[in-house]
Amino acid sequence: MDDKLKRIFYIASQRNASDVHIVPVKYPTLRIDGELINLNEEGIISSRESKELLFSMLNEDQKNYLLKYKDIDFSFNIDDKIRVRANIYFQNNGLAGAFRLIPTDIKTIEELNLPPILHEFIKKRQGLILITGPAGVGKSTTLAALIDEINHTKPVHIITIEEPIEYIFLPDLALISQREIPRDSPTWHRALRAALREDPDIIMIGELRDAISIQIALTAAETGHLVLGTLHTNSASQTIDRILDVLPEAQKNQARFQLASTLIGIISQRLVNRTKGGRIPACEVLIANPAVKNLIRENKVYQIDLVIETSLESGMFTLERSLATLVNLGEITLENAFNYSINPERLKNLLK
Repeated sequence: MDDKLKRIFYIASQRNASDVHIVPVKYPTLRIDGELINLNEEGIISSRESKELLFSMLNEDQKNYLLKYKDIDFSFNIDDKIRVRANIYFQNNGLAGAFRLIPTDIKTIEELNLPPILHEFIKKRQGLILITGPAGVGKSTTLAALIDEINHTKPVHIITIEEPIEYIFLPDLALISQREIPRDSPTWHRALRAALREDPDIIMIGELRDAISIQIALTAAETGHLVLGTLHTNSASQTIDRILDVLPEAQKNQARFQLASTLIGIISQRLVNRTKGGRIPACEVLIANPAVKNLIRENKVYQIDLVIETSLESGMFTLERSLATLVNLGEITLENAFNYSINPERLKNLLK
């Protein structure tokens, strides 16, 4: 790797940046607490320099893949101190790169300020746990916290399927097989199907991205496995709709019953800037109790939001309730709460 690029990553790490962007005809850019900040001291990067910097990270196979498909995902370590998830891609001024800095230490559910109900979710022997939200809200970090807690508490076989591998797990009580697409398997579908023949107790899927991966995940959860995965959706009810919508019409009814019988819970999260610096998660929690399972079976998903809103005593709460709590604790500003709310009217009522 080029020395300049390595220096930029060290600066990013020292400043607690979440991301680094290398874009031609721009300064190197860091994302810190959600805001983009230029590294002016490093100067504007030309199209030629950008290509040289980014190509310095790739081996021949990766270069050939990039030239063929025009973008590539991979991950790497810098001096065993900094771990990075990378995407290098072509754009109108040449070659660019987006890099996510992955903490080398995996934080616990408590350290991440996540809902304690997650401890209960991962005690289950089988079923489906989903972590959802837009890009860049810490879904992978939450997933890593859950897998690592299982690793330290259960003698089980965990298979992870990722593109690319982000957090590296050091096996403790668990046996862990981490598979990266396309390095360890050519496609998600092949890796998922193969996982069912590799004697797993737990399968972690980096992203449920299409009908085939969703169908395999449901089947795995139904046949005695604990399945954890992520989806890019804004709420728990939208997650259920998305799962059913992407499936062919002929499979919807069966999938509805599979989902109702296997779902353990859904956490939908956002990362909100704290008043004291840094970011804190605001979450919606859905627990798949008998009422929720019945609504899924009867295709009345539109009523699930009301169940969440009225089931605080059983551990469920809406994103708006989470935001209101964080405002009342002084963790986030009122303005930020409304910026992240998907139902501002409900938030306004809760804050009264």
